[in-house]
Amino acid sequence: MGFVDRYIHALSASSLQDDARHSQAEPLQAAALASVATGDLGTLLHRAKYAGTAIQDMAKVIAARERLEKELLEARRKEDVSREAECIQALAGDVVAMEAGTAHVARLLRLWIAEVTKRGRARRWMAEATVWDAAAAIKLYRDVAEHSLAHWLDSTCKCCNGTGLTERRQCRDCQGTGVATIPVSGSFLLERTKDMVSELQSIADSHASRAGAKMRVAS
Repeated sequence: MGFVDRYIHALSASSLQDDARHSQAEPLQAAALASVATGDLGTLLHRAKYAGTAIQDMAKVIAARERLEKELLEARRKEDVSREAECIQALAGDVVAMEAGTAHVARLLRLWIAEVTKRGRARRWMAEATVWDAAAAIKLYRDVAEHSLAHWLDSTCKCCNGTGLTERRQCRDCQGTGVATIPVSGSFLLERTKDMVSELQSIADSHASRAGAKMRVAS
């Protein structure tokens, strides 16, 4: 049994006792110890993906924010000050709601946005020579972070529920892979989102490896 399987099993532990006879919760302790030296991104990833957190709520928040951002741009184009203020207030409300309802997922998203921003700048995804360029770059980093995290947390094709088949035929939505497509437009954004999905998996795998090495009972 690998570390992730043991971690999932530990989430239902009825006791945190840790001795020669009780070790069900040991993966939780190992996960915490593994995050001490490298930060808690790996721990938060495992908790968000495997501990039954509000993945769907996060997706709803992202979708709502994207819609409001489009309306905000349109209000600014039309110089509709009243509507602009309403959009800004609504955007702030979404952030507050996300913070209150899914605090650890919100924390994970903040950390991942910061990490994607660092990586995007290091790889020179976009020039940031002007104020407008910088604003566009920041939006790109955030979009990549949000879409990559949402996909990594739940990439199952909703049409076939991950089976790759619908009515005994290959699922048209995922082409039989069981994996949902990433709902972004434009190859530039899509490729960078895919890259970050791969890096999220790498971070999670590294965390699992470190945590597994700290377990007293061999996995």
